[in-house]
Amino acid sequence: MSDFQMFHALGQGSSDPNQPQTEPAAPQFRPPVAPSPGGYQQAGSNAGAPQSQYGGTPQSGYSGYGAPGQDQGYFPLNSGQQMQQQPQDGMAGLTEQLGSMAMGGTAGPHRPRKKDRHAYHTLDAPTGSSQAFNGVPQGAGPQFLNQNGPQSAPGTPGMAQFPGGANAMYQPPNAATPMGHSAHGGAPGAPMAGSTVTSAQGRVDPEQIPSVPRSRDGPAQYYLEHVYPTMESHLPPPAAVPFVAYDQGNSSPRFARLSLNSIPASNERLLQTGLPLGMVLQPLAKLQEGEQPIPLLDFGNTGPPRCNRCRAYINPFMTFRSGGNKFVCNMCSYPNDVSPEYFSPTDPSGVRVDRLQRPELTLGTVEFTVPKEYWAKEPVGIRWLFLIDVTAESCNKGFMTGFCEGIMNALYGSDSAAEDETNGEKQTSLPPGSKVGIVTYDKEIHFYNLSASLDKAQMMVMPDIEDPFVPLSDGLFVDPEESKAVITSLLTQLPTMFADVKNPEPALLPALQAALAALDHTGGKIACALSALPTWGPGRLFMRDDQKMHGTDAEKKLLTTEHPGYKKLGAQLVEKGIGADFFMAAPNGGYLDIATIGHVSSISGGEVYYYPTFHNPRDTLRLSKEIRHTVTRETGYQALMKVRCSNGLQVAAYHGNFTHHTFGADLEFGSIDADKAIGVMFSYDGKLDPKLDAHFQAALLYTSADGQRRVRCINLVASVSEAMGDIMRLIDQDAVVHLIAKEAAARIPDRTLKEVRAAITEKSIDVLAGYRKNSAGSHPPGQLVLPENLKEFSMYTLGLLKSRAFKGGREPMDRRVHDLRLIKGMGTTELSLYLYPRIYSIHNLDEGDGFANENGHLRMPAAIRASFSKVEEGGAYIVDNGQICLLWLHAQVSPHLLEDLFGPGMNSLQALDPFSSTLPILETHLNAQVRNILQYLETNRGSKALTIQLARQGLDGAEFEFARLLYEDRNNEAQSYVDWLLSGQRKKEETGDSSTMAATFAGLRTPYWG
Repeated sequence: MSDFQMFHALGQGSSDPNQPQTEPAAPQFRPPVAPSPGGYQQAGSNAGAPQSQYGGTPQSGYSGYGAPGQDQGYFPLNSGQQMQQQPQDGMAGLTEQLGSMAMGGTAGPHRPRKKDRHAYHTLDAPTGSSQAFNGVPQGAGPQFLNQNGPQSAPGTPGMAQFPGGANAMYQPPNAATPMGHSAHGGAPGAPMAGSTVTSAQGRVDPEQIPSVPRSRDGPAQYYLEHVYPTMESHLPPPAAVPFVAYDQGNSSPRFARLSLNSIPASNERLLQTGLPLGMVLQPLAKLQEGEQPIPLLDFGNTGPPRCNRCRAYINPFMTFRSGGNKFVCNMCSYPNDVSPEYFSPTDPSGVRVDRLQRPELTLGTVEFTVPKEYWAKEPVGIRWLFLIDVTAESCNKGFMTGFCEGIMNALYGSDSAAEDETNGEKQTSLPPGSKVGIVTYDKEIHFYNLSASLDKAQMMVMPDIEDPFVPLSDGLFVDPEESKAVITSLLTQLPTMFADVKNPEPALLPALQAALAALDHTGGKIACALSALPTWGPGRLFMRDDQKMHGTDAEKKLLTTEHPGYKKLGAQLVEKGIGADFFMAAPNGGYLDIATIGHVSSISGGEVYYYPTFHNPRDTLRLSKEIRHTVTRETGYQALMKVRCSNGLQVAAYHGNFTHHTFGADLEFGSIDADKAIGVMFSYDGKLDPKLDAHFQAALLYTSADGQRRVRCINLVASVSEAMGDIMRLIDQDAVVHLIAKEAAARIPDRTLKEVRAAITEKSIDVLAGYRKNSAGSHPPGQLVLPENLKEFSMYTLGLLKSRAFKGGREPMDRRVHDLRLIKGMGTTELSLYLYPRIYSIHNLDEGDGFANENGHLRMPAAIRASFSKVEEGGAYIVDNGQICLLWLHAQVSPHLLEDLFGPGMNSLQALDPFSSTLPILETHLNAQVRNILQYLETNRGSKALTIQLARQGLDGAEFEFARLLYEDRNNEAQSYVDWLLSGQRKKEETGDSSTMAATFAGLRTPYWG
């Protein structure tokens, strides 16, 4: 990676431009994140508040069966069974930490030299021990089998398939410090230590294969006490781990992740790795509390400075020369004239004297306001139009009631949240300038005048659905605060207004066309409820899901839409800058044709929330939370995106939910929000110079929710290397898995599920075979070798094959299509949880679990592996995959645990309410622990709300979902984790580490899949 001082001080002794000017504050109780450097608290932060969002410790006197002082859980431990202890690191002073990263003070004198322009890596080898990382060695040293073999790079040898004597457990002689996780230290070309997996008599010990929970828990502990410096650390934290990023000119991994942070110099080198070269972009991702807000810069009518050749925006890696009169583009190396209004002289080393006052020259992610030539139409505050299904099914199932309550919760929240006592005025959840409108539909379309001057809303009925239009000129879109009384009155009355009408068939397409007409001049967002297959009027749909077609070539027709009306509507929404979100509740798990209806949201940048077995009131809270999240998260509309890269590279493909007309054109979004991610694939059009960096820039032009036309620029830099060891050392496992998953989802309806499953399998074998052949040196036959930074890659790939999107066997087509599009749009955190759930046992929690530790952070129990072998008799477990959260209870669970968790009298599984979605608030130790843990999990997930669903062993249907999520076991028409690793090794040997099934599919031969 490029030298930090080269881009920020050029050796002139200047301090880091982001350097805090004050001492860090004392650590407060902020469980999800680490305390940030002083001076970088967000506005409104309660960093100094004594109270915690997780609540305090329970009052004394309530020491029930799970009270403090109890040494054991809710049943005695069996012989040989040990309690899992969460490793704790001491509190590291942030002042000392920032100082050690040359961020807390001025750098020493440094004479600028020519080589400072290039990307030389000098990573110090870490030393010391790392209890948090389970002793996994990160430092350099000859610690492997055949350590003197050629190009001995990081590896995890072991797992011989043939009978042999039992070997002793591998003990690393030189463990690394926790900081080594961030940098994975070692000088370029030096081997990186791995861990061995032993076997006896042909049987593999499952305890010794790579563990996803362990790979998450260690970094999670480390990043509670440390920040992630974006230029000085070259390997991002795991996607499922909360962290605070410190922007030093390279964009945060929250916004962009490269699959390879050391780019191969040539396409030949890339092919040897078998890995994808790409980037995962989540441009509007939510910041972690404690991170610096994205600065908004205004350059007036001239707009931000840009390269005249490639049109890249000004960024920290552009250099100035000729006394500041020219800037050289880091993408295409073209020298541009500096405009007079942007001119600033340079010091003798070529650094602008105003550099530290220019966020666009010091930060990796910035936003620019843009002049009128960037406008497609006059920007206004976002318009939200709620389309409410009022058919008989929606009324009978309570779906309409839940949707109306969700809208009120989204607009106004609780009574306490609606009143801002500090300012003495009421506030809504929407930004200033936003407006809302309400339309209902069944066989007819009903518009509502919500003007604040009216006592109650006026309804206008549109019976002509063949050619719908908007009958209102004023009053359809109103300020939600000014018309609060009218809106709340209407939403409260809607369920009773249509209780006796009961039209069974909705006319969805005409309602969406009317919404398009209403938002035609402004753009905006549609939130549409649907509870039955739309079988009335234009755009009527029919039952297409035929079980006989599953598993055949004809199945591809079920995975996409052929309806011209919905295709045309989706294209029109994108053209007008409108996104569509759907909230779809299937009647008794019936068919809704998500392939057709969801196409509208897929190409417009929206999202589908699917409730296959909606039940009121169990799912009403989840529906309400998800509507609120949809409305309140950061959202932009009328959006365009362009990705640029250095000479020698070019964009090869995009994957996600958007519209892309022709190759080379901008991506178009009707809307884009904080939870949406896009995969970008790169290919070579030349050879890269290993002495220079590779640069990437993503620019998102959008209209913000408060009505500003902006460009968000995200800049990344990576080194270029010929050495395979350097390339493998800086792999981002989450980005690799993410790109493969998005590519696979994008290939579905063109290829059959069977073909794509085979390609995913062979791709995973290619990656490991390529590493063994080119990087790992010589190893005995039958020994599985895993790259250090891809140890969990096989488990994530297996999780992908076991997901509803790709699993073999029968699967309702609506669920399969929904998950396929979900994968195409979800971010790295959500996908990581989707591919491997986090599971916590709550029957044997330590006394301090679920409460703040001495440093003010929530103490989380250690997660367990997703295998039934880890389930204890009489146990209780939280299972969260980012989409649903199960509370699984063993048939022999302790009655005392149930009473402590659910209240007096709830001492048996049969006594529990199977439709409950929350835990009651009790003054018991266990109840407080579990509620705090659930609240912590809710802060680190994607777009789906966290509500619990009971899965009582032998009683609830949700138990089947619990079994499905145990991805390390044999289920979902796929092998167990151990068998998957062994069969992959056998296939690798049978094919001679060369040919792959994926290479036979011309349609799958992208820059990395072939």
